Amino acid sequence: MIKKLSYFLLILVISGFLIWEYKVNILIWSIPKIASFTMPVQENIPTSWSKGPEIATQDDRPNIILILADDMGYNDISLHNGGAADGSLLTPHIDSLANSGIFFSRGYAANATCAPSRASIMTGRYPTRFGFEFTPIPEAGRMILNWLAEEDDSELKRRIDREVATNLPPFMEQGMPTEQITIAEVLRDAGYYTAHIGKWHLGQANGMDPLSQGFQDSLSMVGPLYLPEDHPDIVNAKFDTRIDKMIWGIGQYSARFNGGDLFAPDKYLTDYYTDEAIKVIEKNKNRPFFLYLSHWAIHNPLQALRSDVDRMSHMSGHNLQVYSGMIAALDRSVGKVVEKLKDLDIYGKTLIVFTSDNGGANYIELEDINKPYRGWKISFFEGGIRVPFIVSWPNEISPGQKSDSAIHHFDIFSTIASAAKTKSSNDNELDGVNLLPYIKNEKSSEPHKTLFWRSGNHQSVLHEKWKYIISKKENMRWLFDTSIDPLEKNNLIESHTEEARLIEELLAKFNSEQKEPLFPSSTEDPIMIDKYDGQKYEEGDEYIYWSN
Repeated sequence: MIKKLSYFLLILVISGFLIWEYKVNILIWSIPKIASFTMPVQENIPTSWSKGPEIATQDDRPNIILILADDMGYNDISLHNGGAADGSLLTPHIDSLANSGIFFSRGYAANATCAPSRASIMTGRYPTRFGFEFTPIPEAGRMILNWLAEEDDSELKRRIDREVATNLPPFMEQGMPTEQITIAEVLRDAGYYTAHIGKWHLGQANGMDPLSQGFQDSLSMVGPLYLPEDHPDIVNAKFDTRIDKMIWGIGQYSARFNGGDLFAPDKYLTDYYTDEAIKVIEKNKNRPFFLYLSHWAIHNPLQALRSDVDRMSHMSGHNLQVYSGMIAALDRSVGKVVEKLKDLDIYGKTLIVFTSDNGGANYIELEDINKPYRGWKISFFEGGIRVPFIVSWPNEISPGQKSDSAIHHFDIFSTIASAAKTKSSNDNELDGVNLLPYIKNEKSSEPHKTLFWRSGNHQSVLHEKWKYIISKKENMRWLFDTSIDPLEKNNLIESHTEEARLIEELLAKFNSEQKEPLFPSSTEDPIMIDKYDGQKYEEGDEYIYWSN
């Protein structure tokens, strides 16, 4: 009996050790299976978009389409610096959209991560004005990231405030306050039909979902997969990085229409969203509409259609081929939307804005996605916040324009509202400006003298020609003269103390005007500026600590 008990205890101890040792792998394996049980996903459910009048109205206001890419690097479109893969990846449809109107070479994201940028786009304000400073992460994803951090033996380590982490509000309740007025609410109240497709990331509970924030119809992304991992038409690329493992770990291929049951779309996610967008356009061609096409592409997990990857066989490296296939699908989406507008003879009266929520990510291990700029998503160096930014409106905007003025995500709100000939009740609280007078050369001044970015420990200011960046706890500071050093190579913080002092005063004033975060930061992650995630830190490498 004693011998059997000893064997049992030994087995129990060994099992416990193995479970703890491989807890991340076990969690990554089990979460999708638990999710499929607790959140069952049906076969594809056809959408039922609202339908406008059969005959065109006399309303001459423009249709408005906002196309938002996710994690698209500055160098991912061929209009910028020749494009990815040494210029061998072309994005003809995105380039053509830019050539039909204006592209801003200094278009800035509101933040270097997804959710705060989206909040700024929707509200026309700095997201820190209302406390939306950090990006919500699902509880299981946060657990995976923290466990992986514990196993990390790198010199630069993740800092975790476990007390804060255990007291965060649930993921679904982390979002944009409902009292914030969105551009969708403004347009809906002005008589526009409003539709949302794709990623939201601004909360789902307590009235924070798209249907409660101004959209009359919403096709929402739920799971992060583009197709099931084992689908015969899909090619996958995986990385040994924390965020990539987290995304795959919480993976599910699912969507939801107007708050209904979860279902699996019937095709590759980027193409699915595009085809649904075309349905929206077709059904509402005879009345002014606002379509927010918020793609998941080209965020990881890296998954591309085999047919798109096959076209990239000339490129070196499997990961680059898959990534390029995802960009090709996104470019195809833009082309199909424009083609449909032309077929319906409403292209000229449609205002299209195309941008990305932030720069390209360091955890996909591709060096040139933000070329020629330094830094990545999750940093306020140019690579993290300088994004593609295109505005097209053929009936009103002259083609073939380029602007070097610094503009910001929050300008989209005022620009769209002006085009729609409407105003918001909170116009005096907006940080953004209407870009149309600058586009039409009715104003010759710069849209902005000063811009700010903040994510807890990491903050930045662009004031006229000066760019200031700080990682506060580490007291790492940078100052660049962007007029002669747009690539942020020469740190002038020691030689230009007066300019640094002036900008620090501006930053202090800005910080004094912002609200406390709605949910606090529980982690601070080291981000190397010139190396991607997974590369080894060496003495002298520049880095920041990012709060989230």
